[in-house]
Amino acid sequence: MKFAMQIIKEQIVNIHLIFRLAIYEVKSKYFMHYLGVFWEFLNPAIQLFVYWFVIGLGIRGGGDINGFPYFIWLLTGIIPWFFLSRSVSHGSSSVFRKVSLVSKMKFPVSVLPTTSIISSSFIFLIMLIILFIILAIYGIGIHLTLIQIPYYLISMFVFLFAITLLFSTISVVVRDFQSLLQQGMRVLFYLTPILWDPSLFSPLIQNILRLNPFFYLVNGFRDSLLGTGWFYQDLTYTLYFWSLTLLILFIGATVHIKLRNRFVDYI
Repeated sequence: MKFAMQIIKEQIVNIHLIFRLAIYEVKSKYFMHYLGVFWEFLNPAIQLFVYWFVIGLGIRGGGDINGFPYFIWLLTGIIPWFFLSRSVSHGSSSVFRKVSLVSKMKFPVSVLPTTSIISSSFIFLIMLIILFIILAIYGIGIHLTLIQIPYYLISMFVFLFAITLLFSTISVVVRDFQSLLQQGMRVLFYLTPILWDPSLFSPLIQNILRLNPFFYLVNGFRDSLLGTGWFYQDLTYTLYFWSLTLLILFIGATVHIKLRNRFVDYI
């Protein structure tokens, strides 16, 4: 517990530093690109079009899911996934990429994963605005369940903070971990209800798939946007998600604190 509190304190004390580094990271990444930050929207847009064309039109024949156009149903799941996937990938490699630069100065290494999450969230918030505009164009009105959006945003940030803290530490010690993680995220993409409707499976298969914490976040986010469910309707699943998240946080904080003074030795 004390290690987790120490890590959380470091984030709060250095919150201004985190945002400065996040803004710098976004600017520097596309400084030499002609299209700049536009690439952040172009790549997801191409992927979205491919999935919609192949699955929505090709396989499903343009059919709806639970009364919603497949394009809208896909969009409400894939946008939070883009944020989650990008944050996990970049956050998990953040310490390995930068630890040699900060090892000789007084610098809280634990803020590096958080910086990656914040830098990814800038694009995510813009994509959310675009998503709300598209929902309005399709005539999907305002639902009371939208008040859950802040809850799921907090859930995303806490989960991402916990998992990137752990994974960024492992990535420094185990060089192959980042490659394994990339493959794992590809698998999780298809095990998360982004392209498919979970109600098509039996209750047993659904319960197995729900062990994936990304399932909770993506499905909850979609329910909030489309007005199809509340987080408190399944308190057992909510308790499972937060128990798993806190467990990952405690493990990640403990491992990080005990190993970070030796990070340079592994580079």
